[in-house]
Amino acid sequence: MNIFRLTGDLSHLAAIIILLLKIWKSRSCAGISGKSQILFALVFTTRYLDLLTSFISLYNTSMKVIYIGCSYATVYLIYMKFRATYDGNHDSFRVEFLVVPVGGLAVLINHDFSLLEILWTFSIYLESVAILPQLFMISKTGEAETITTHYLFCLGLYRALYLFNWIWRFYFEGFFDMIAIVAGVVQTVLYCDFFYLYVTKVLKGKKLSLPA
Repeated sequence: MNIFRLTGDLSHLAAIIILLLKIWKSRSCAGISGKSQILFALVFTTRYLDLLTSFISLYNTSMKVIYIGCSYATVYLIYMKFRATYDGNHDSFRVEFLVVPVGGLAVLINHDFSLLEILWTFSIYLESVAILPQLFMISKTGEAETITTHYLFCLGLYRALYLFNWIWRFYFEGFFDMIAIVAGVVQTVLYCDFFYLYVTKVLKGKKLSLPA
């Protein structure tokens, strides 16, 4: 454990809490991509199957359970409890164009050709692009609520901090995971435009809206 991983985990947790509170307090999931949330639920489910086979630490286990539980709670709120507020017309990204290629890549490029390892690799690849339906939805509506932008910022910050975590681990532990690093870079790059708009607009008290 190092400071970058810890702050990355806390940023990730903050993103999840912000999203859940946003939906619950407003009684609405308007502006939230249900498809992205399904992908994140799939990410955590396939990544943390090792909960059934090994124990690393109480912290590790607790965070995994929280991520899985919150992801499915979010999906439930969007597609069941507050379904009437879900904007399915704008949440139209074809997720099969992500899941199928990512699944094929995980089978072809992994650390070990075993079921759990392939599923773990699948989750790493899928997480790097899981936010695309949300970004696509924002591009279609042309704007996003401020609280939604805070959620996205924390989510992007989490991945950026994890890149520093990998760098730290390489220099101080000799640990290097090319799959996780490349996927992390891809994910962070996808957030770059959003980070720019967040800093130049949201942090100045303006609503995030895209040029017409």
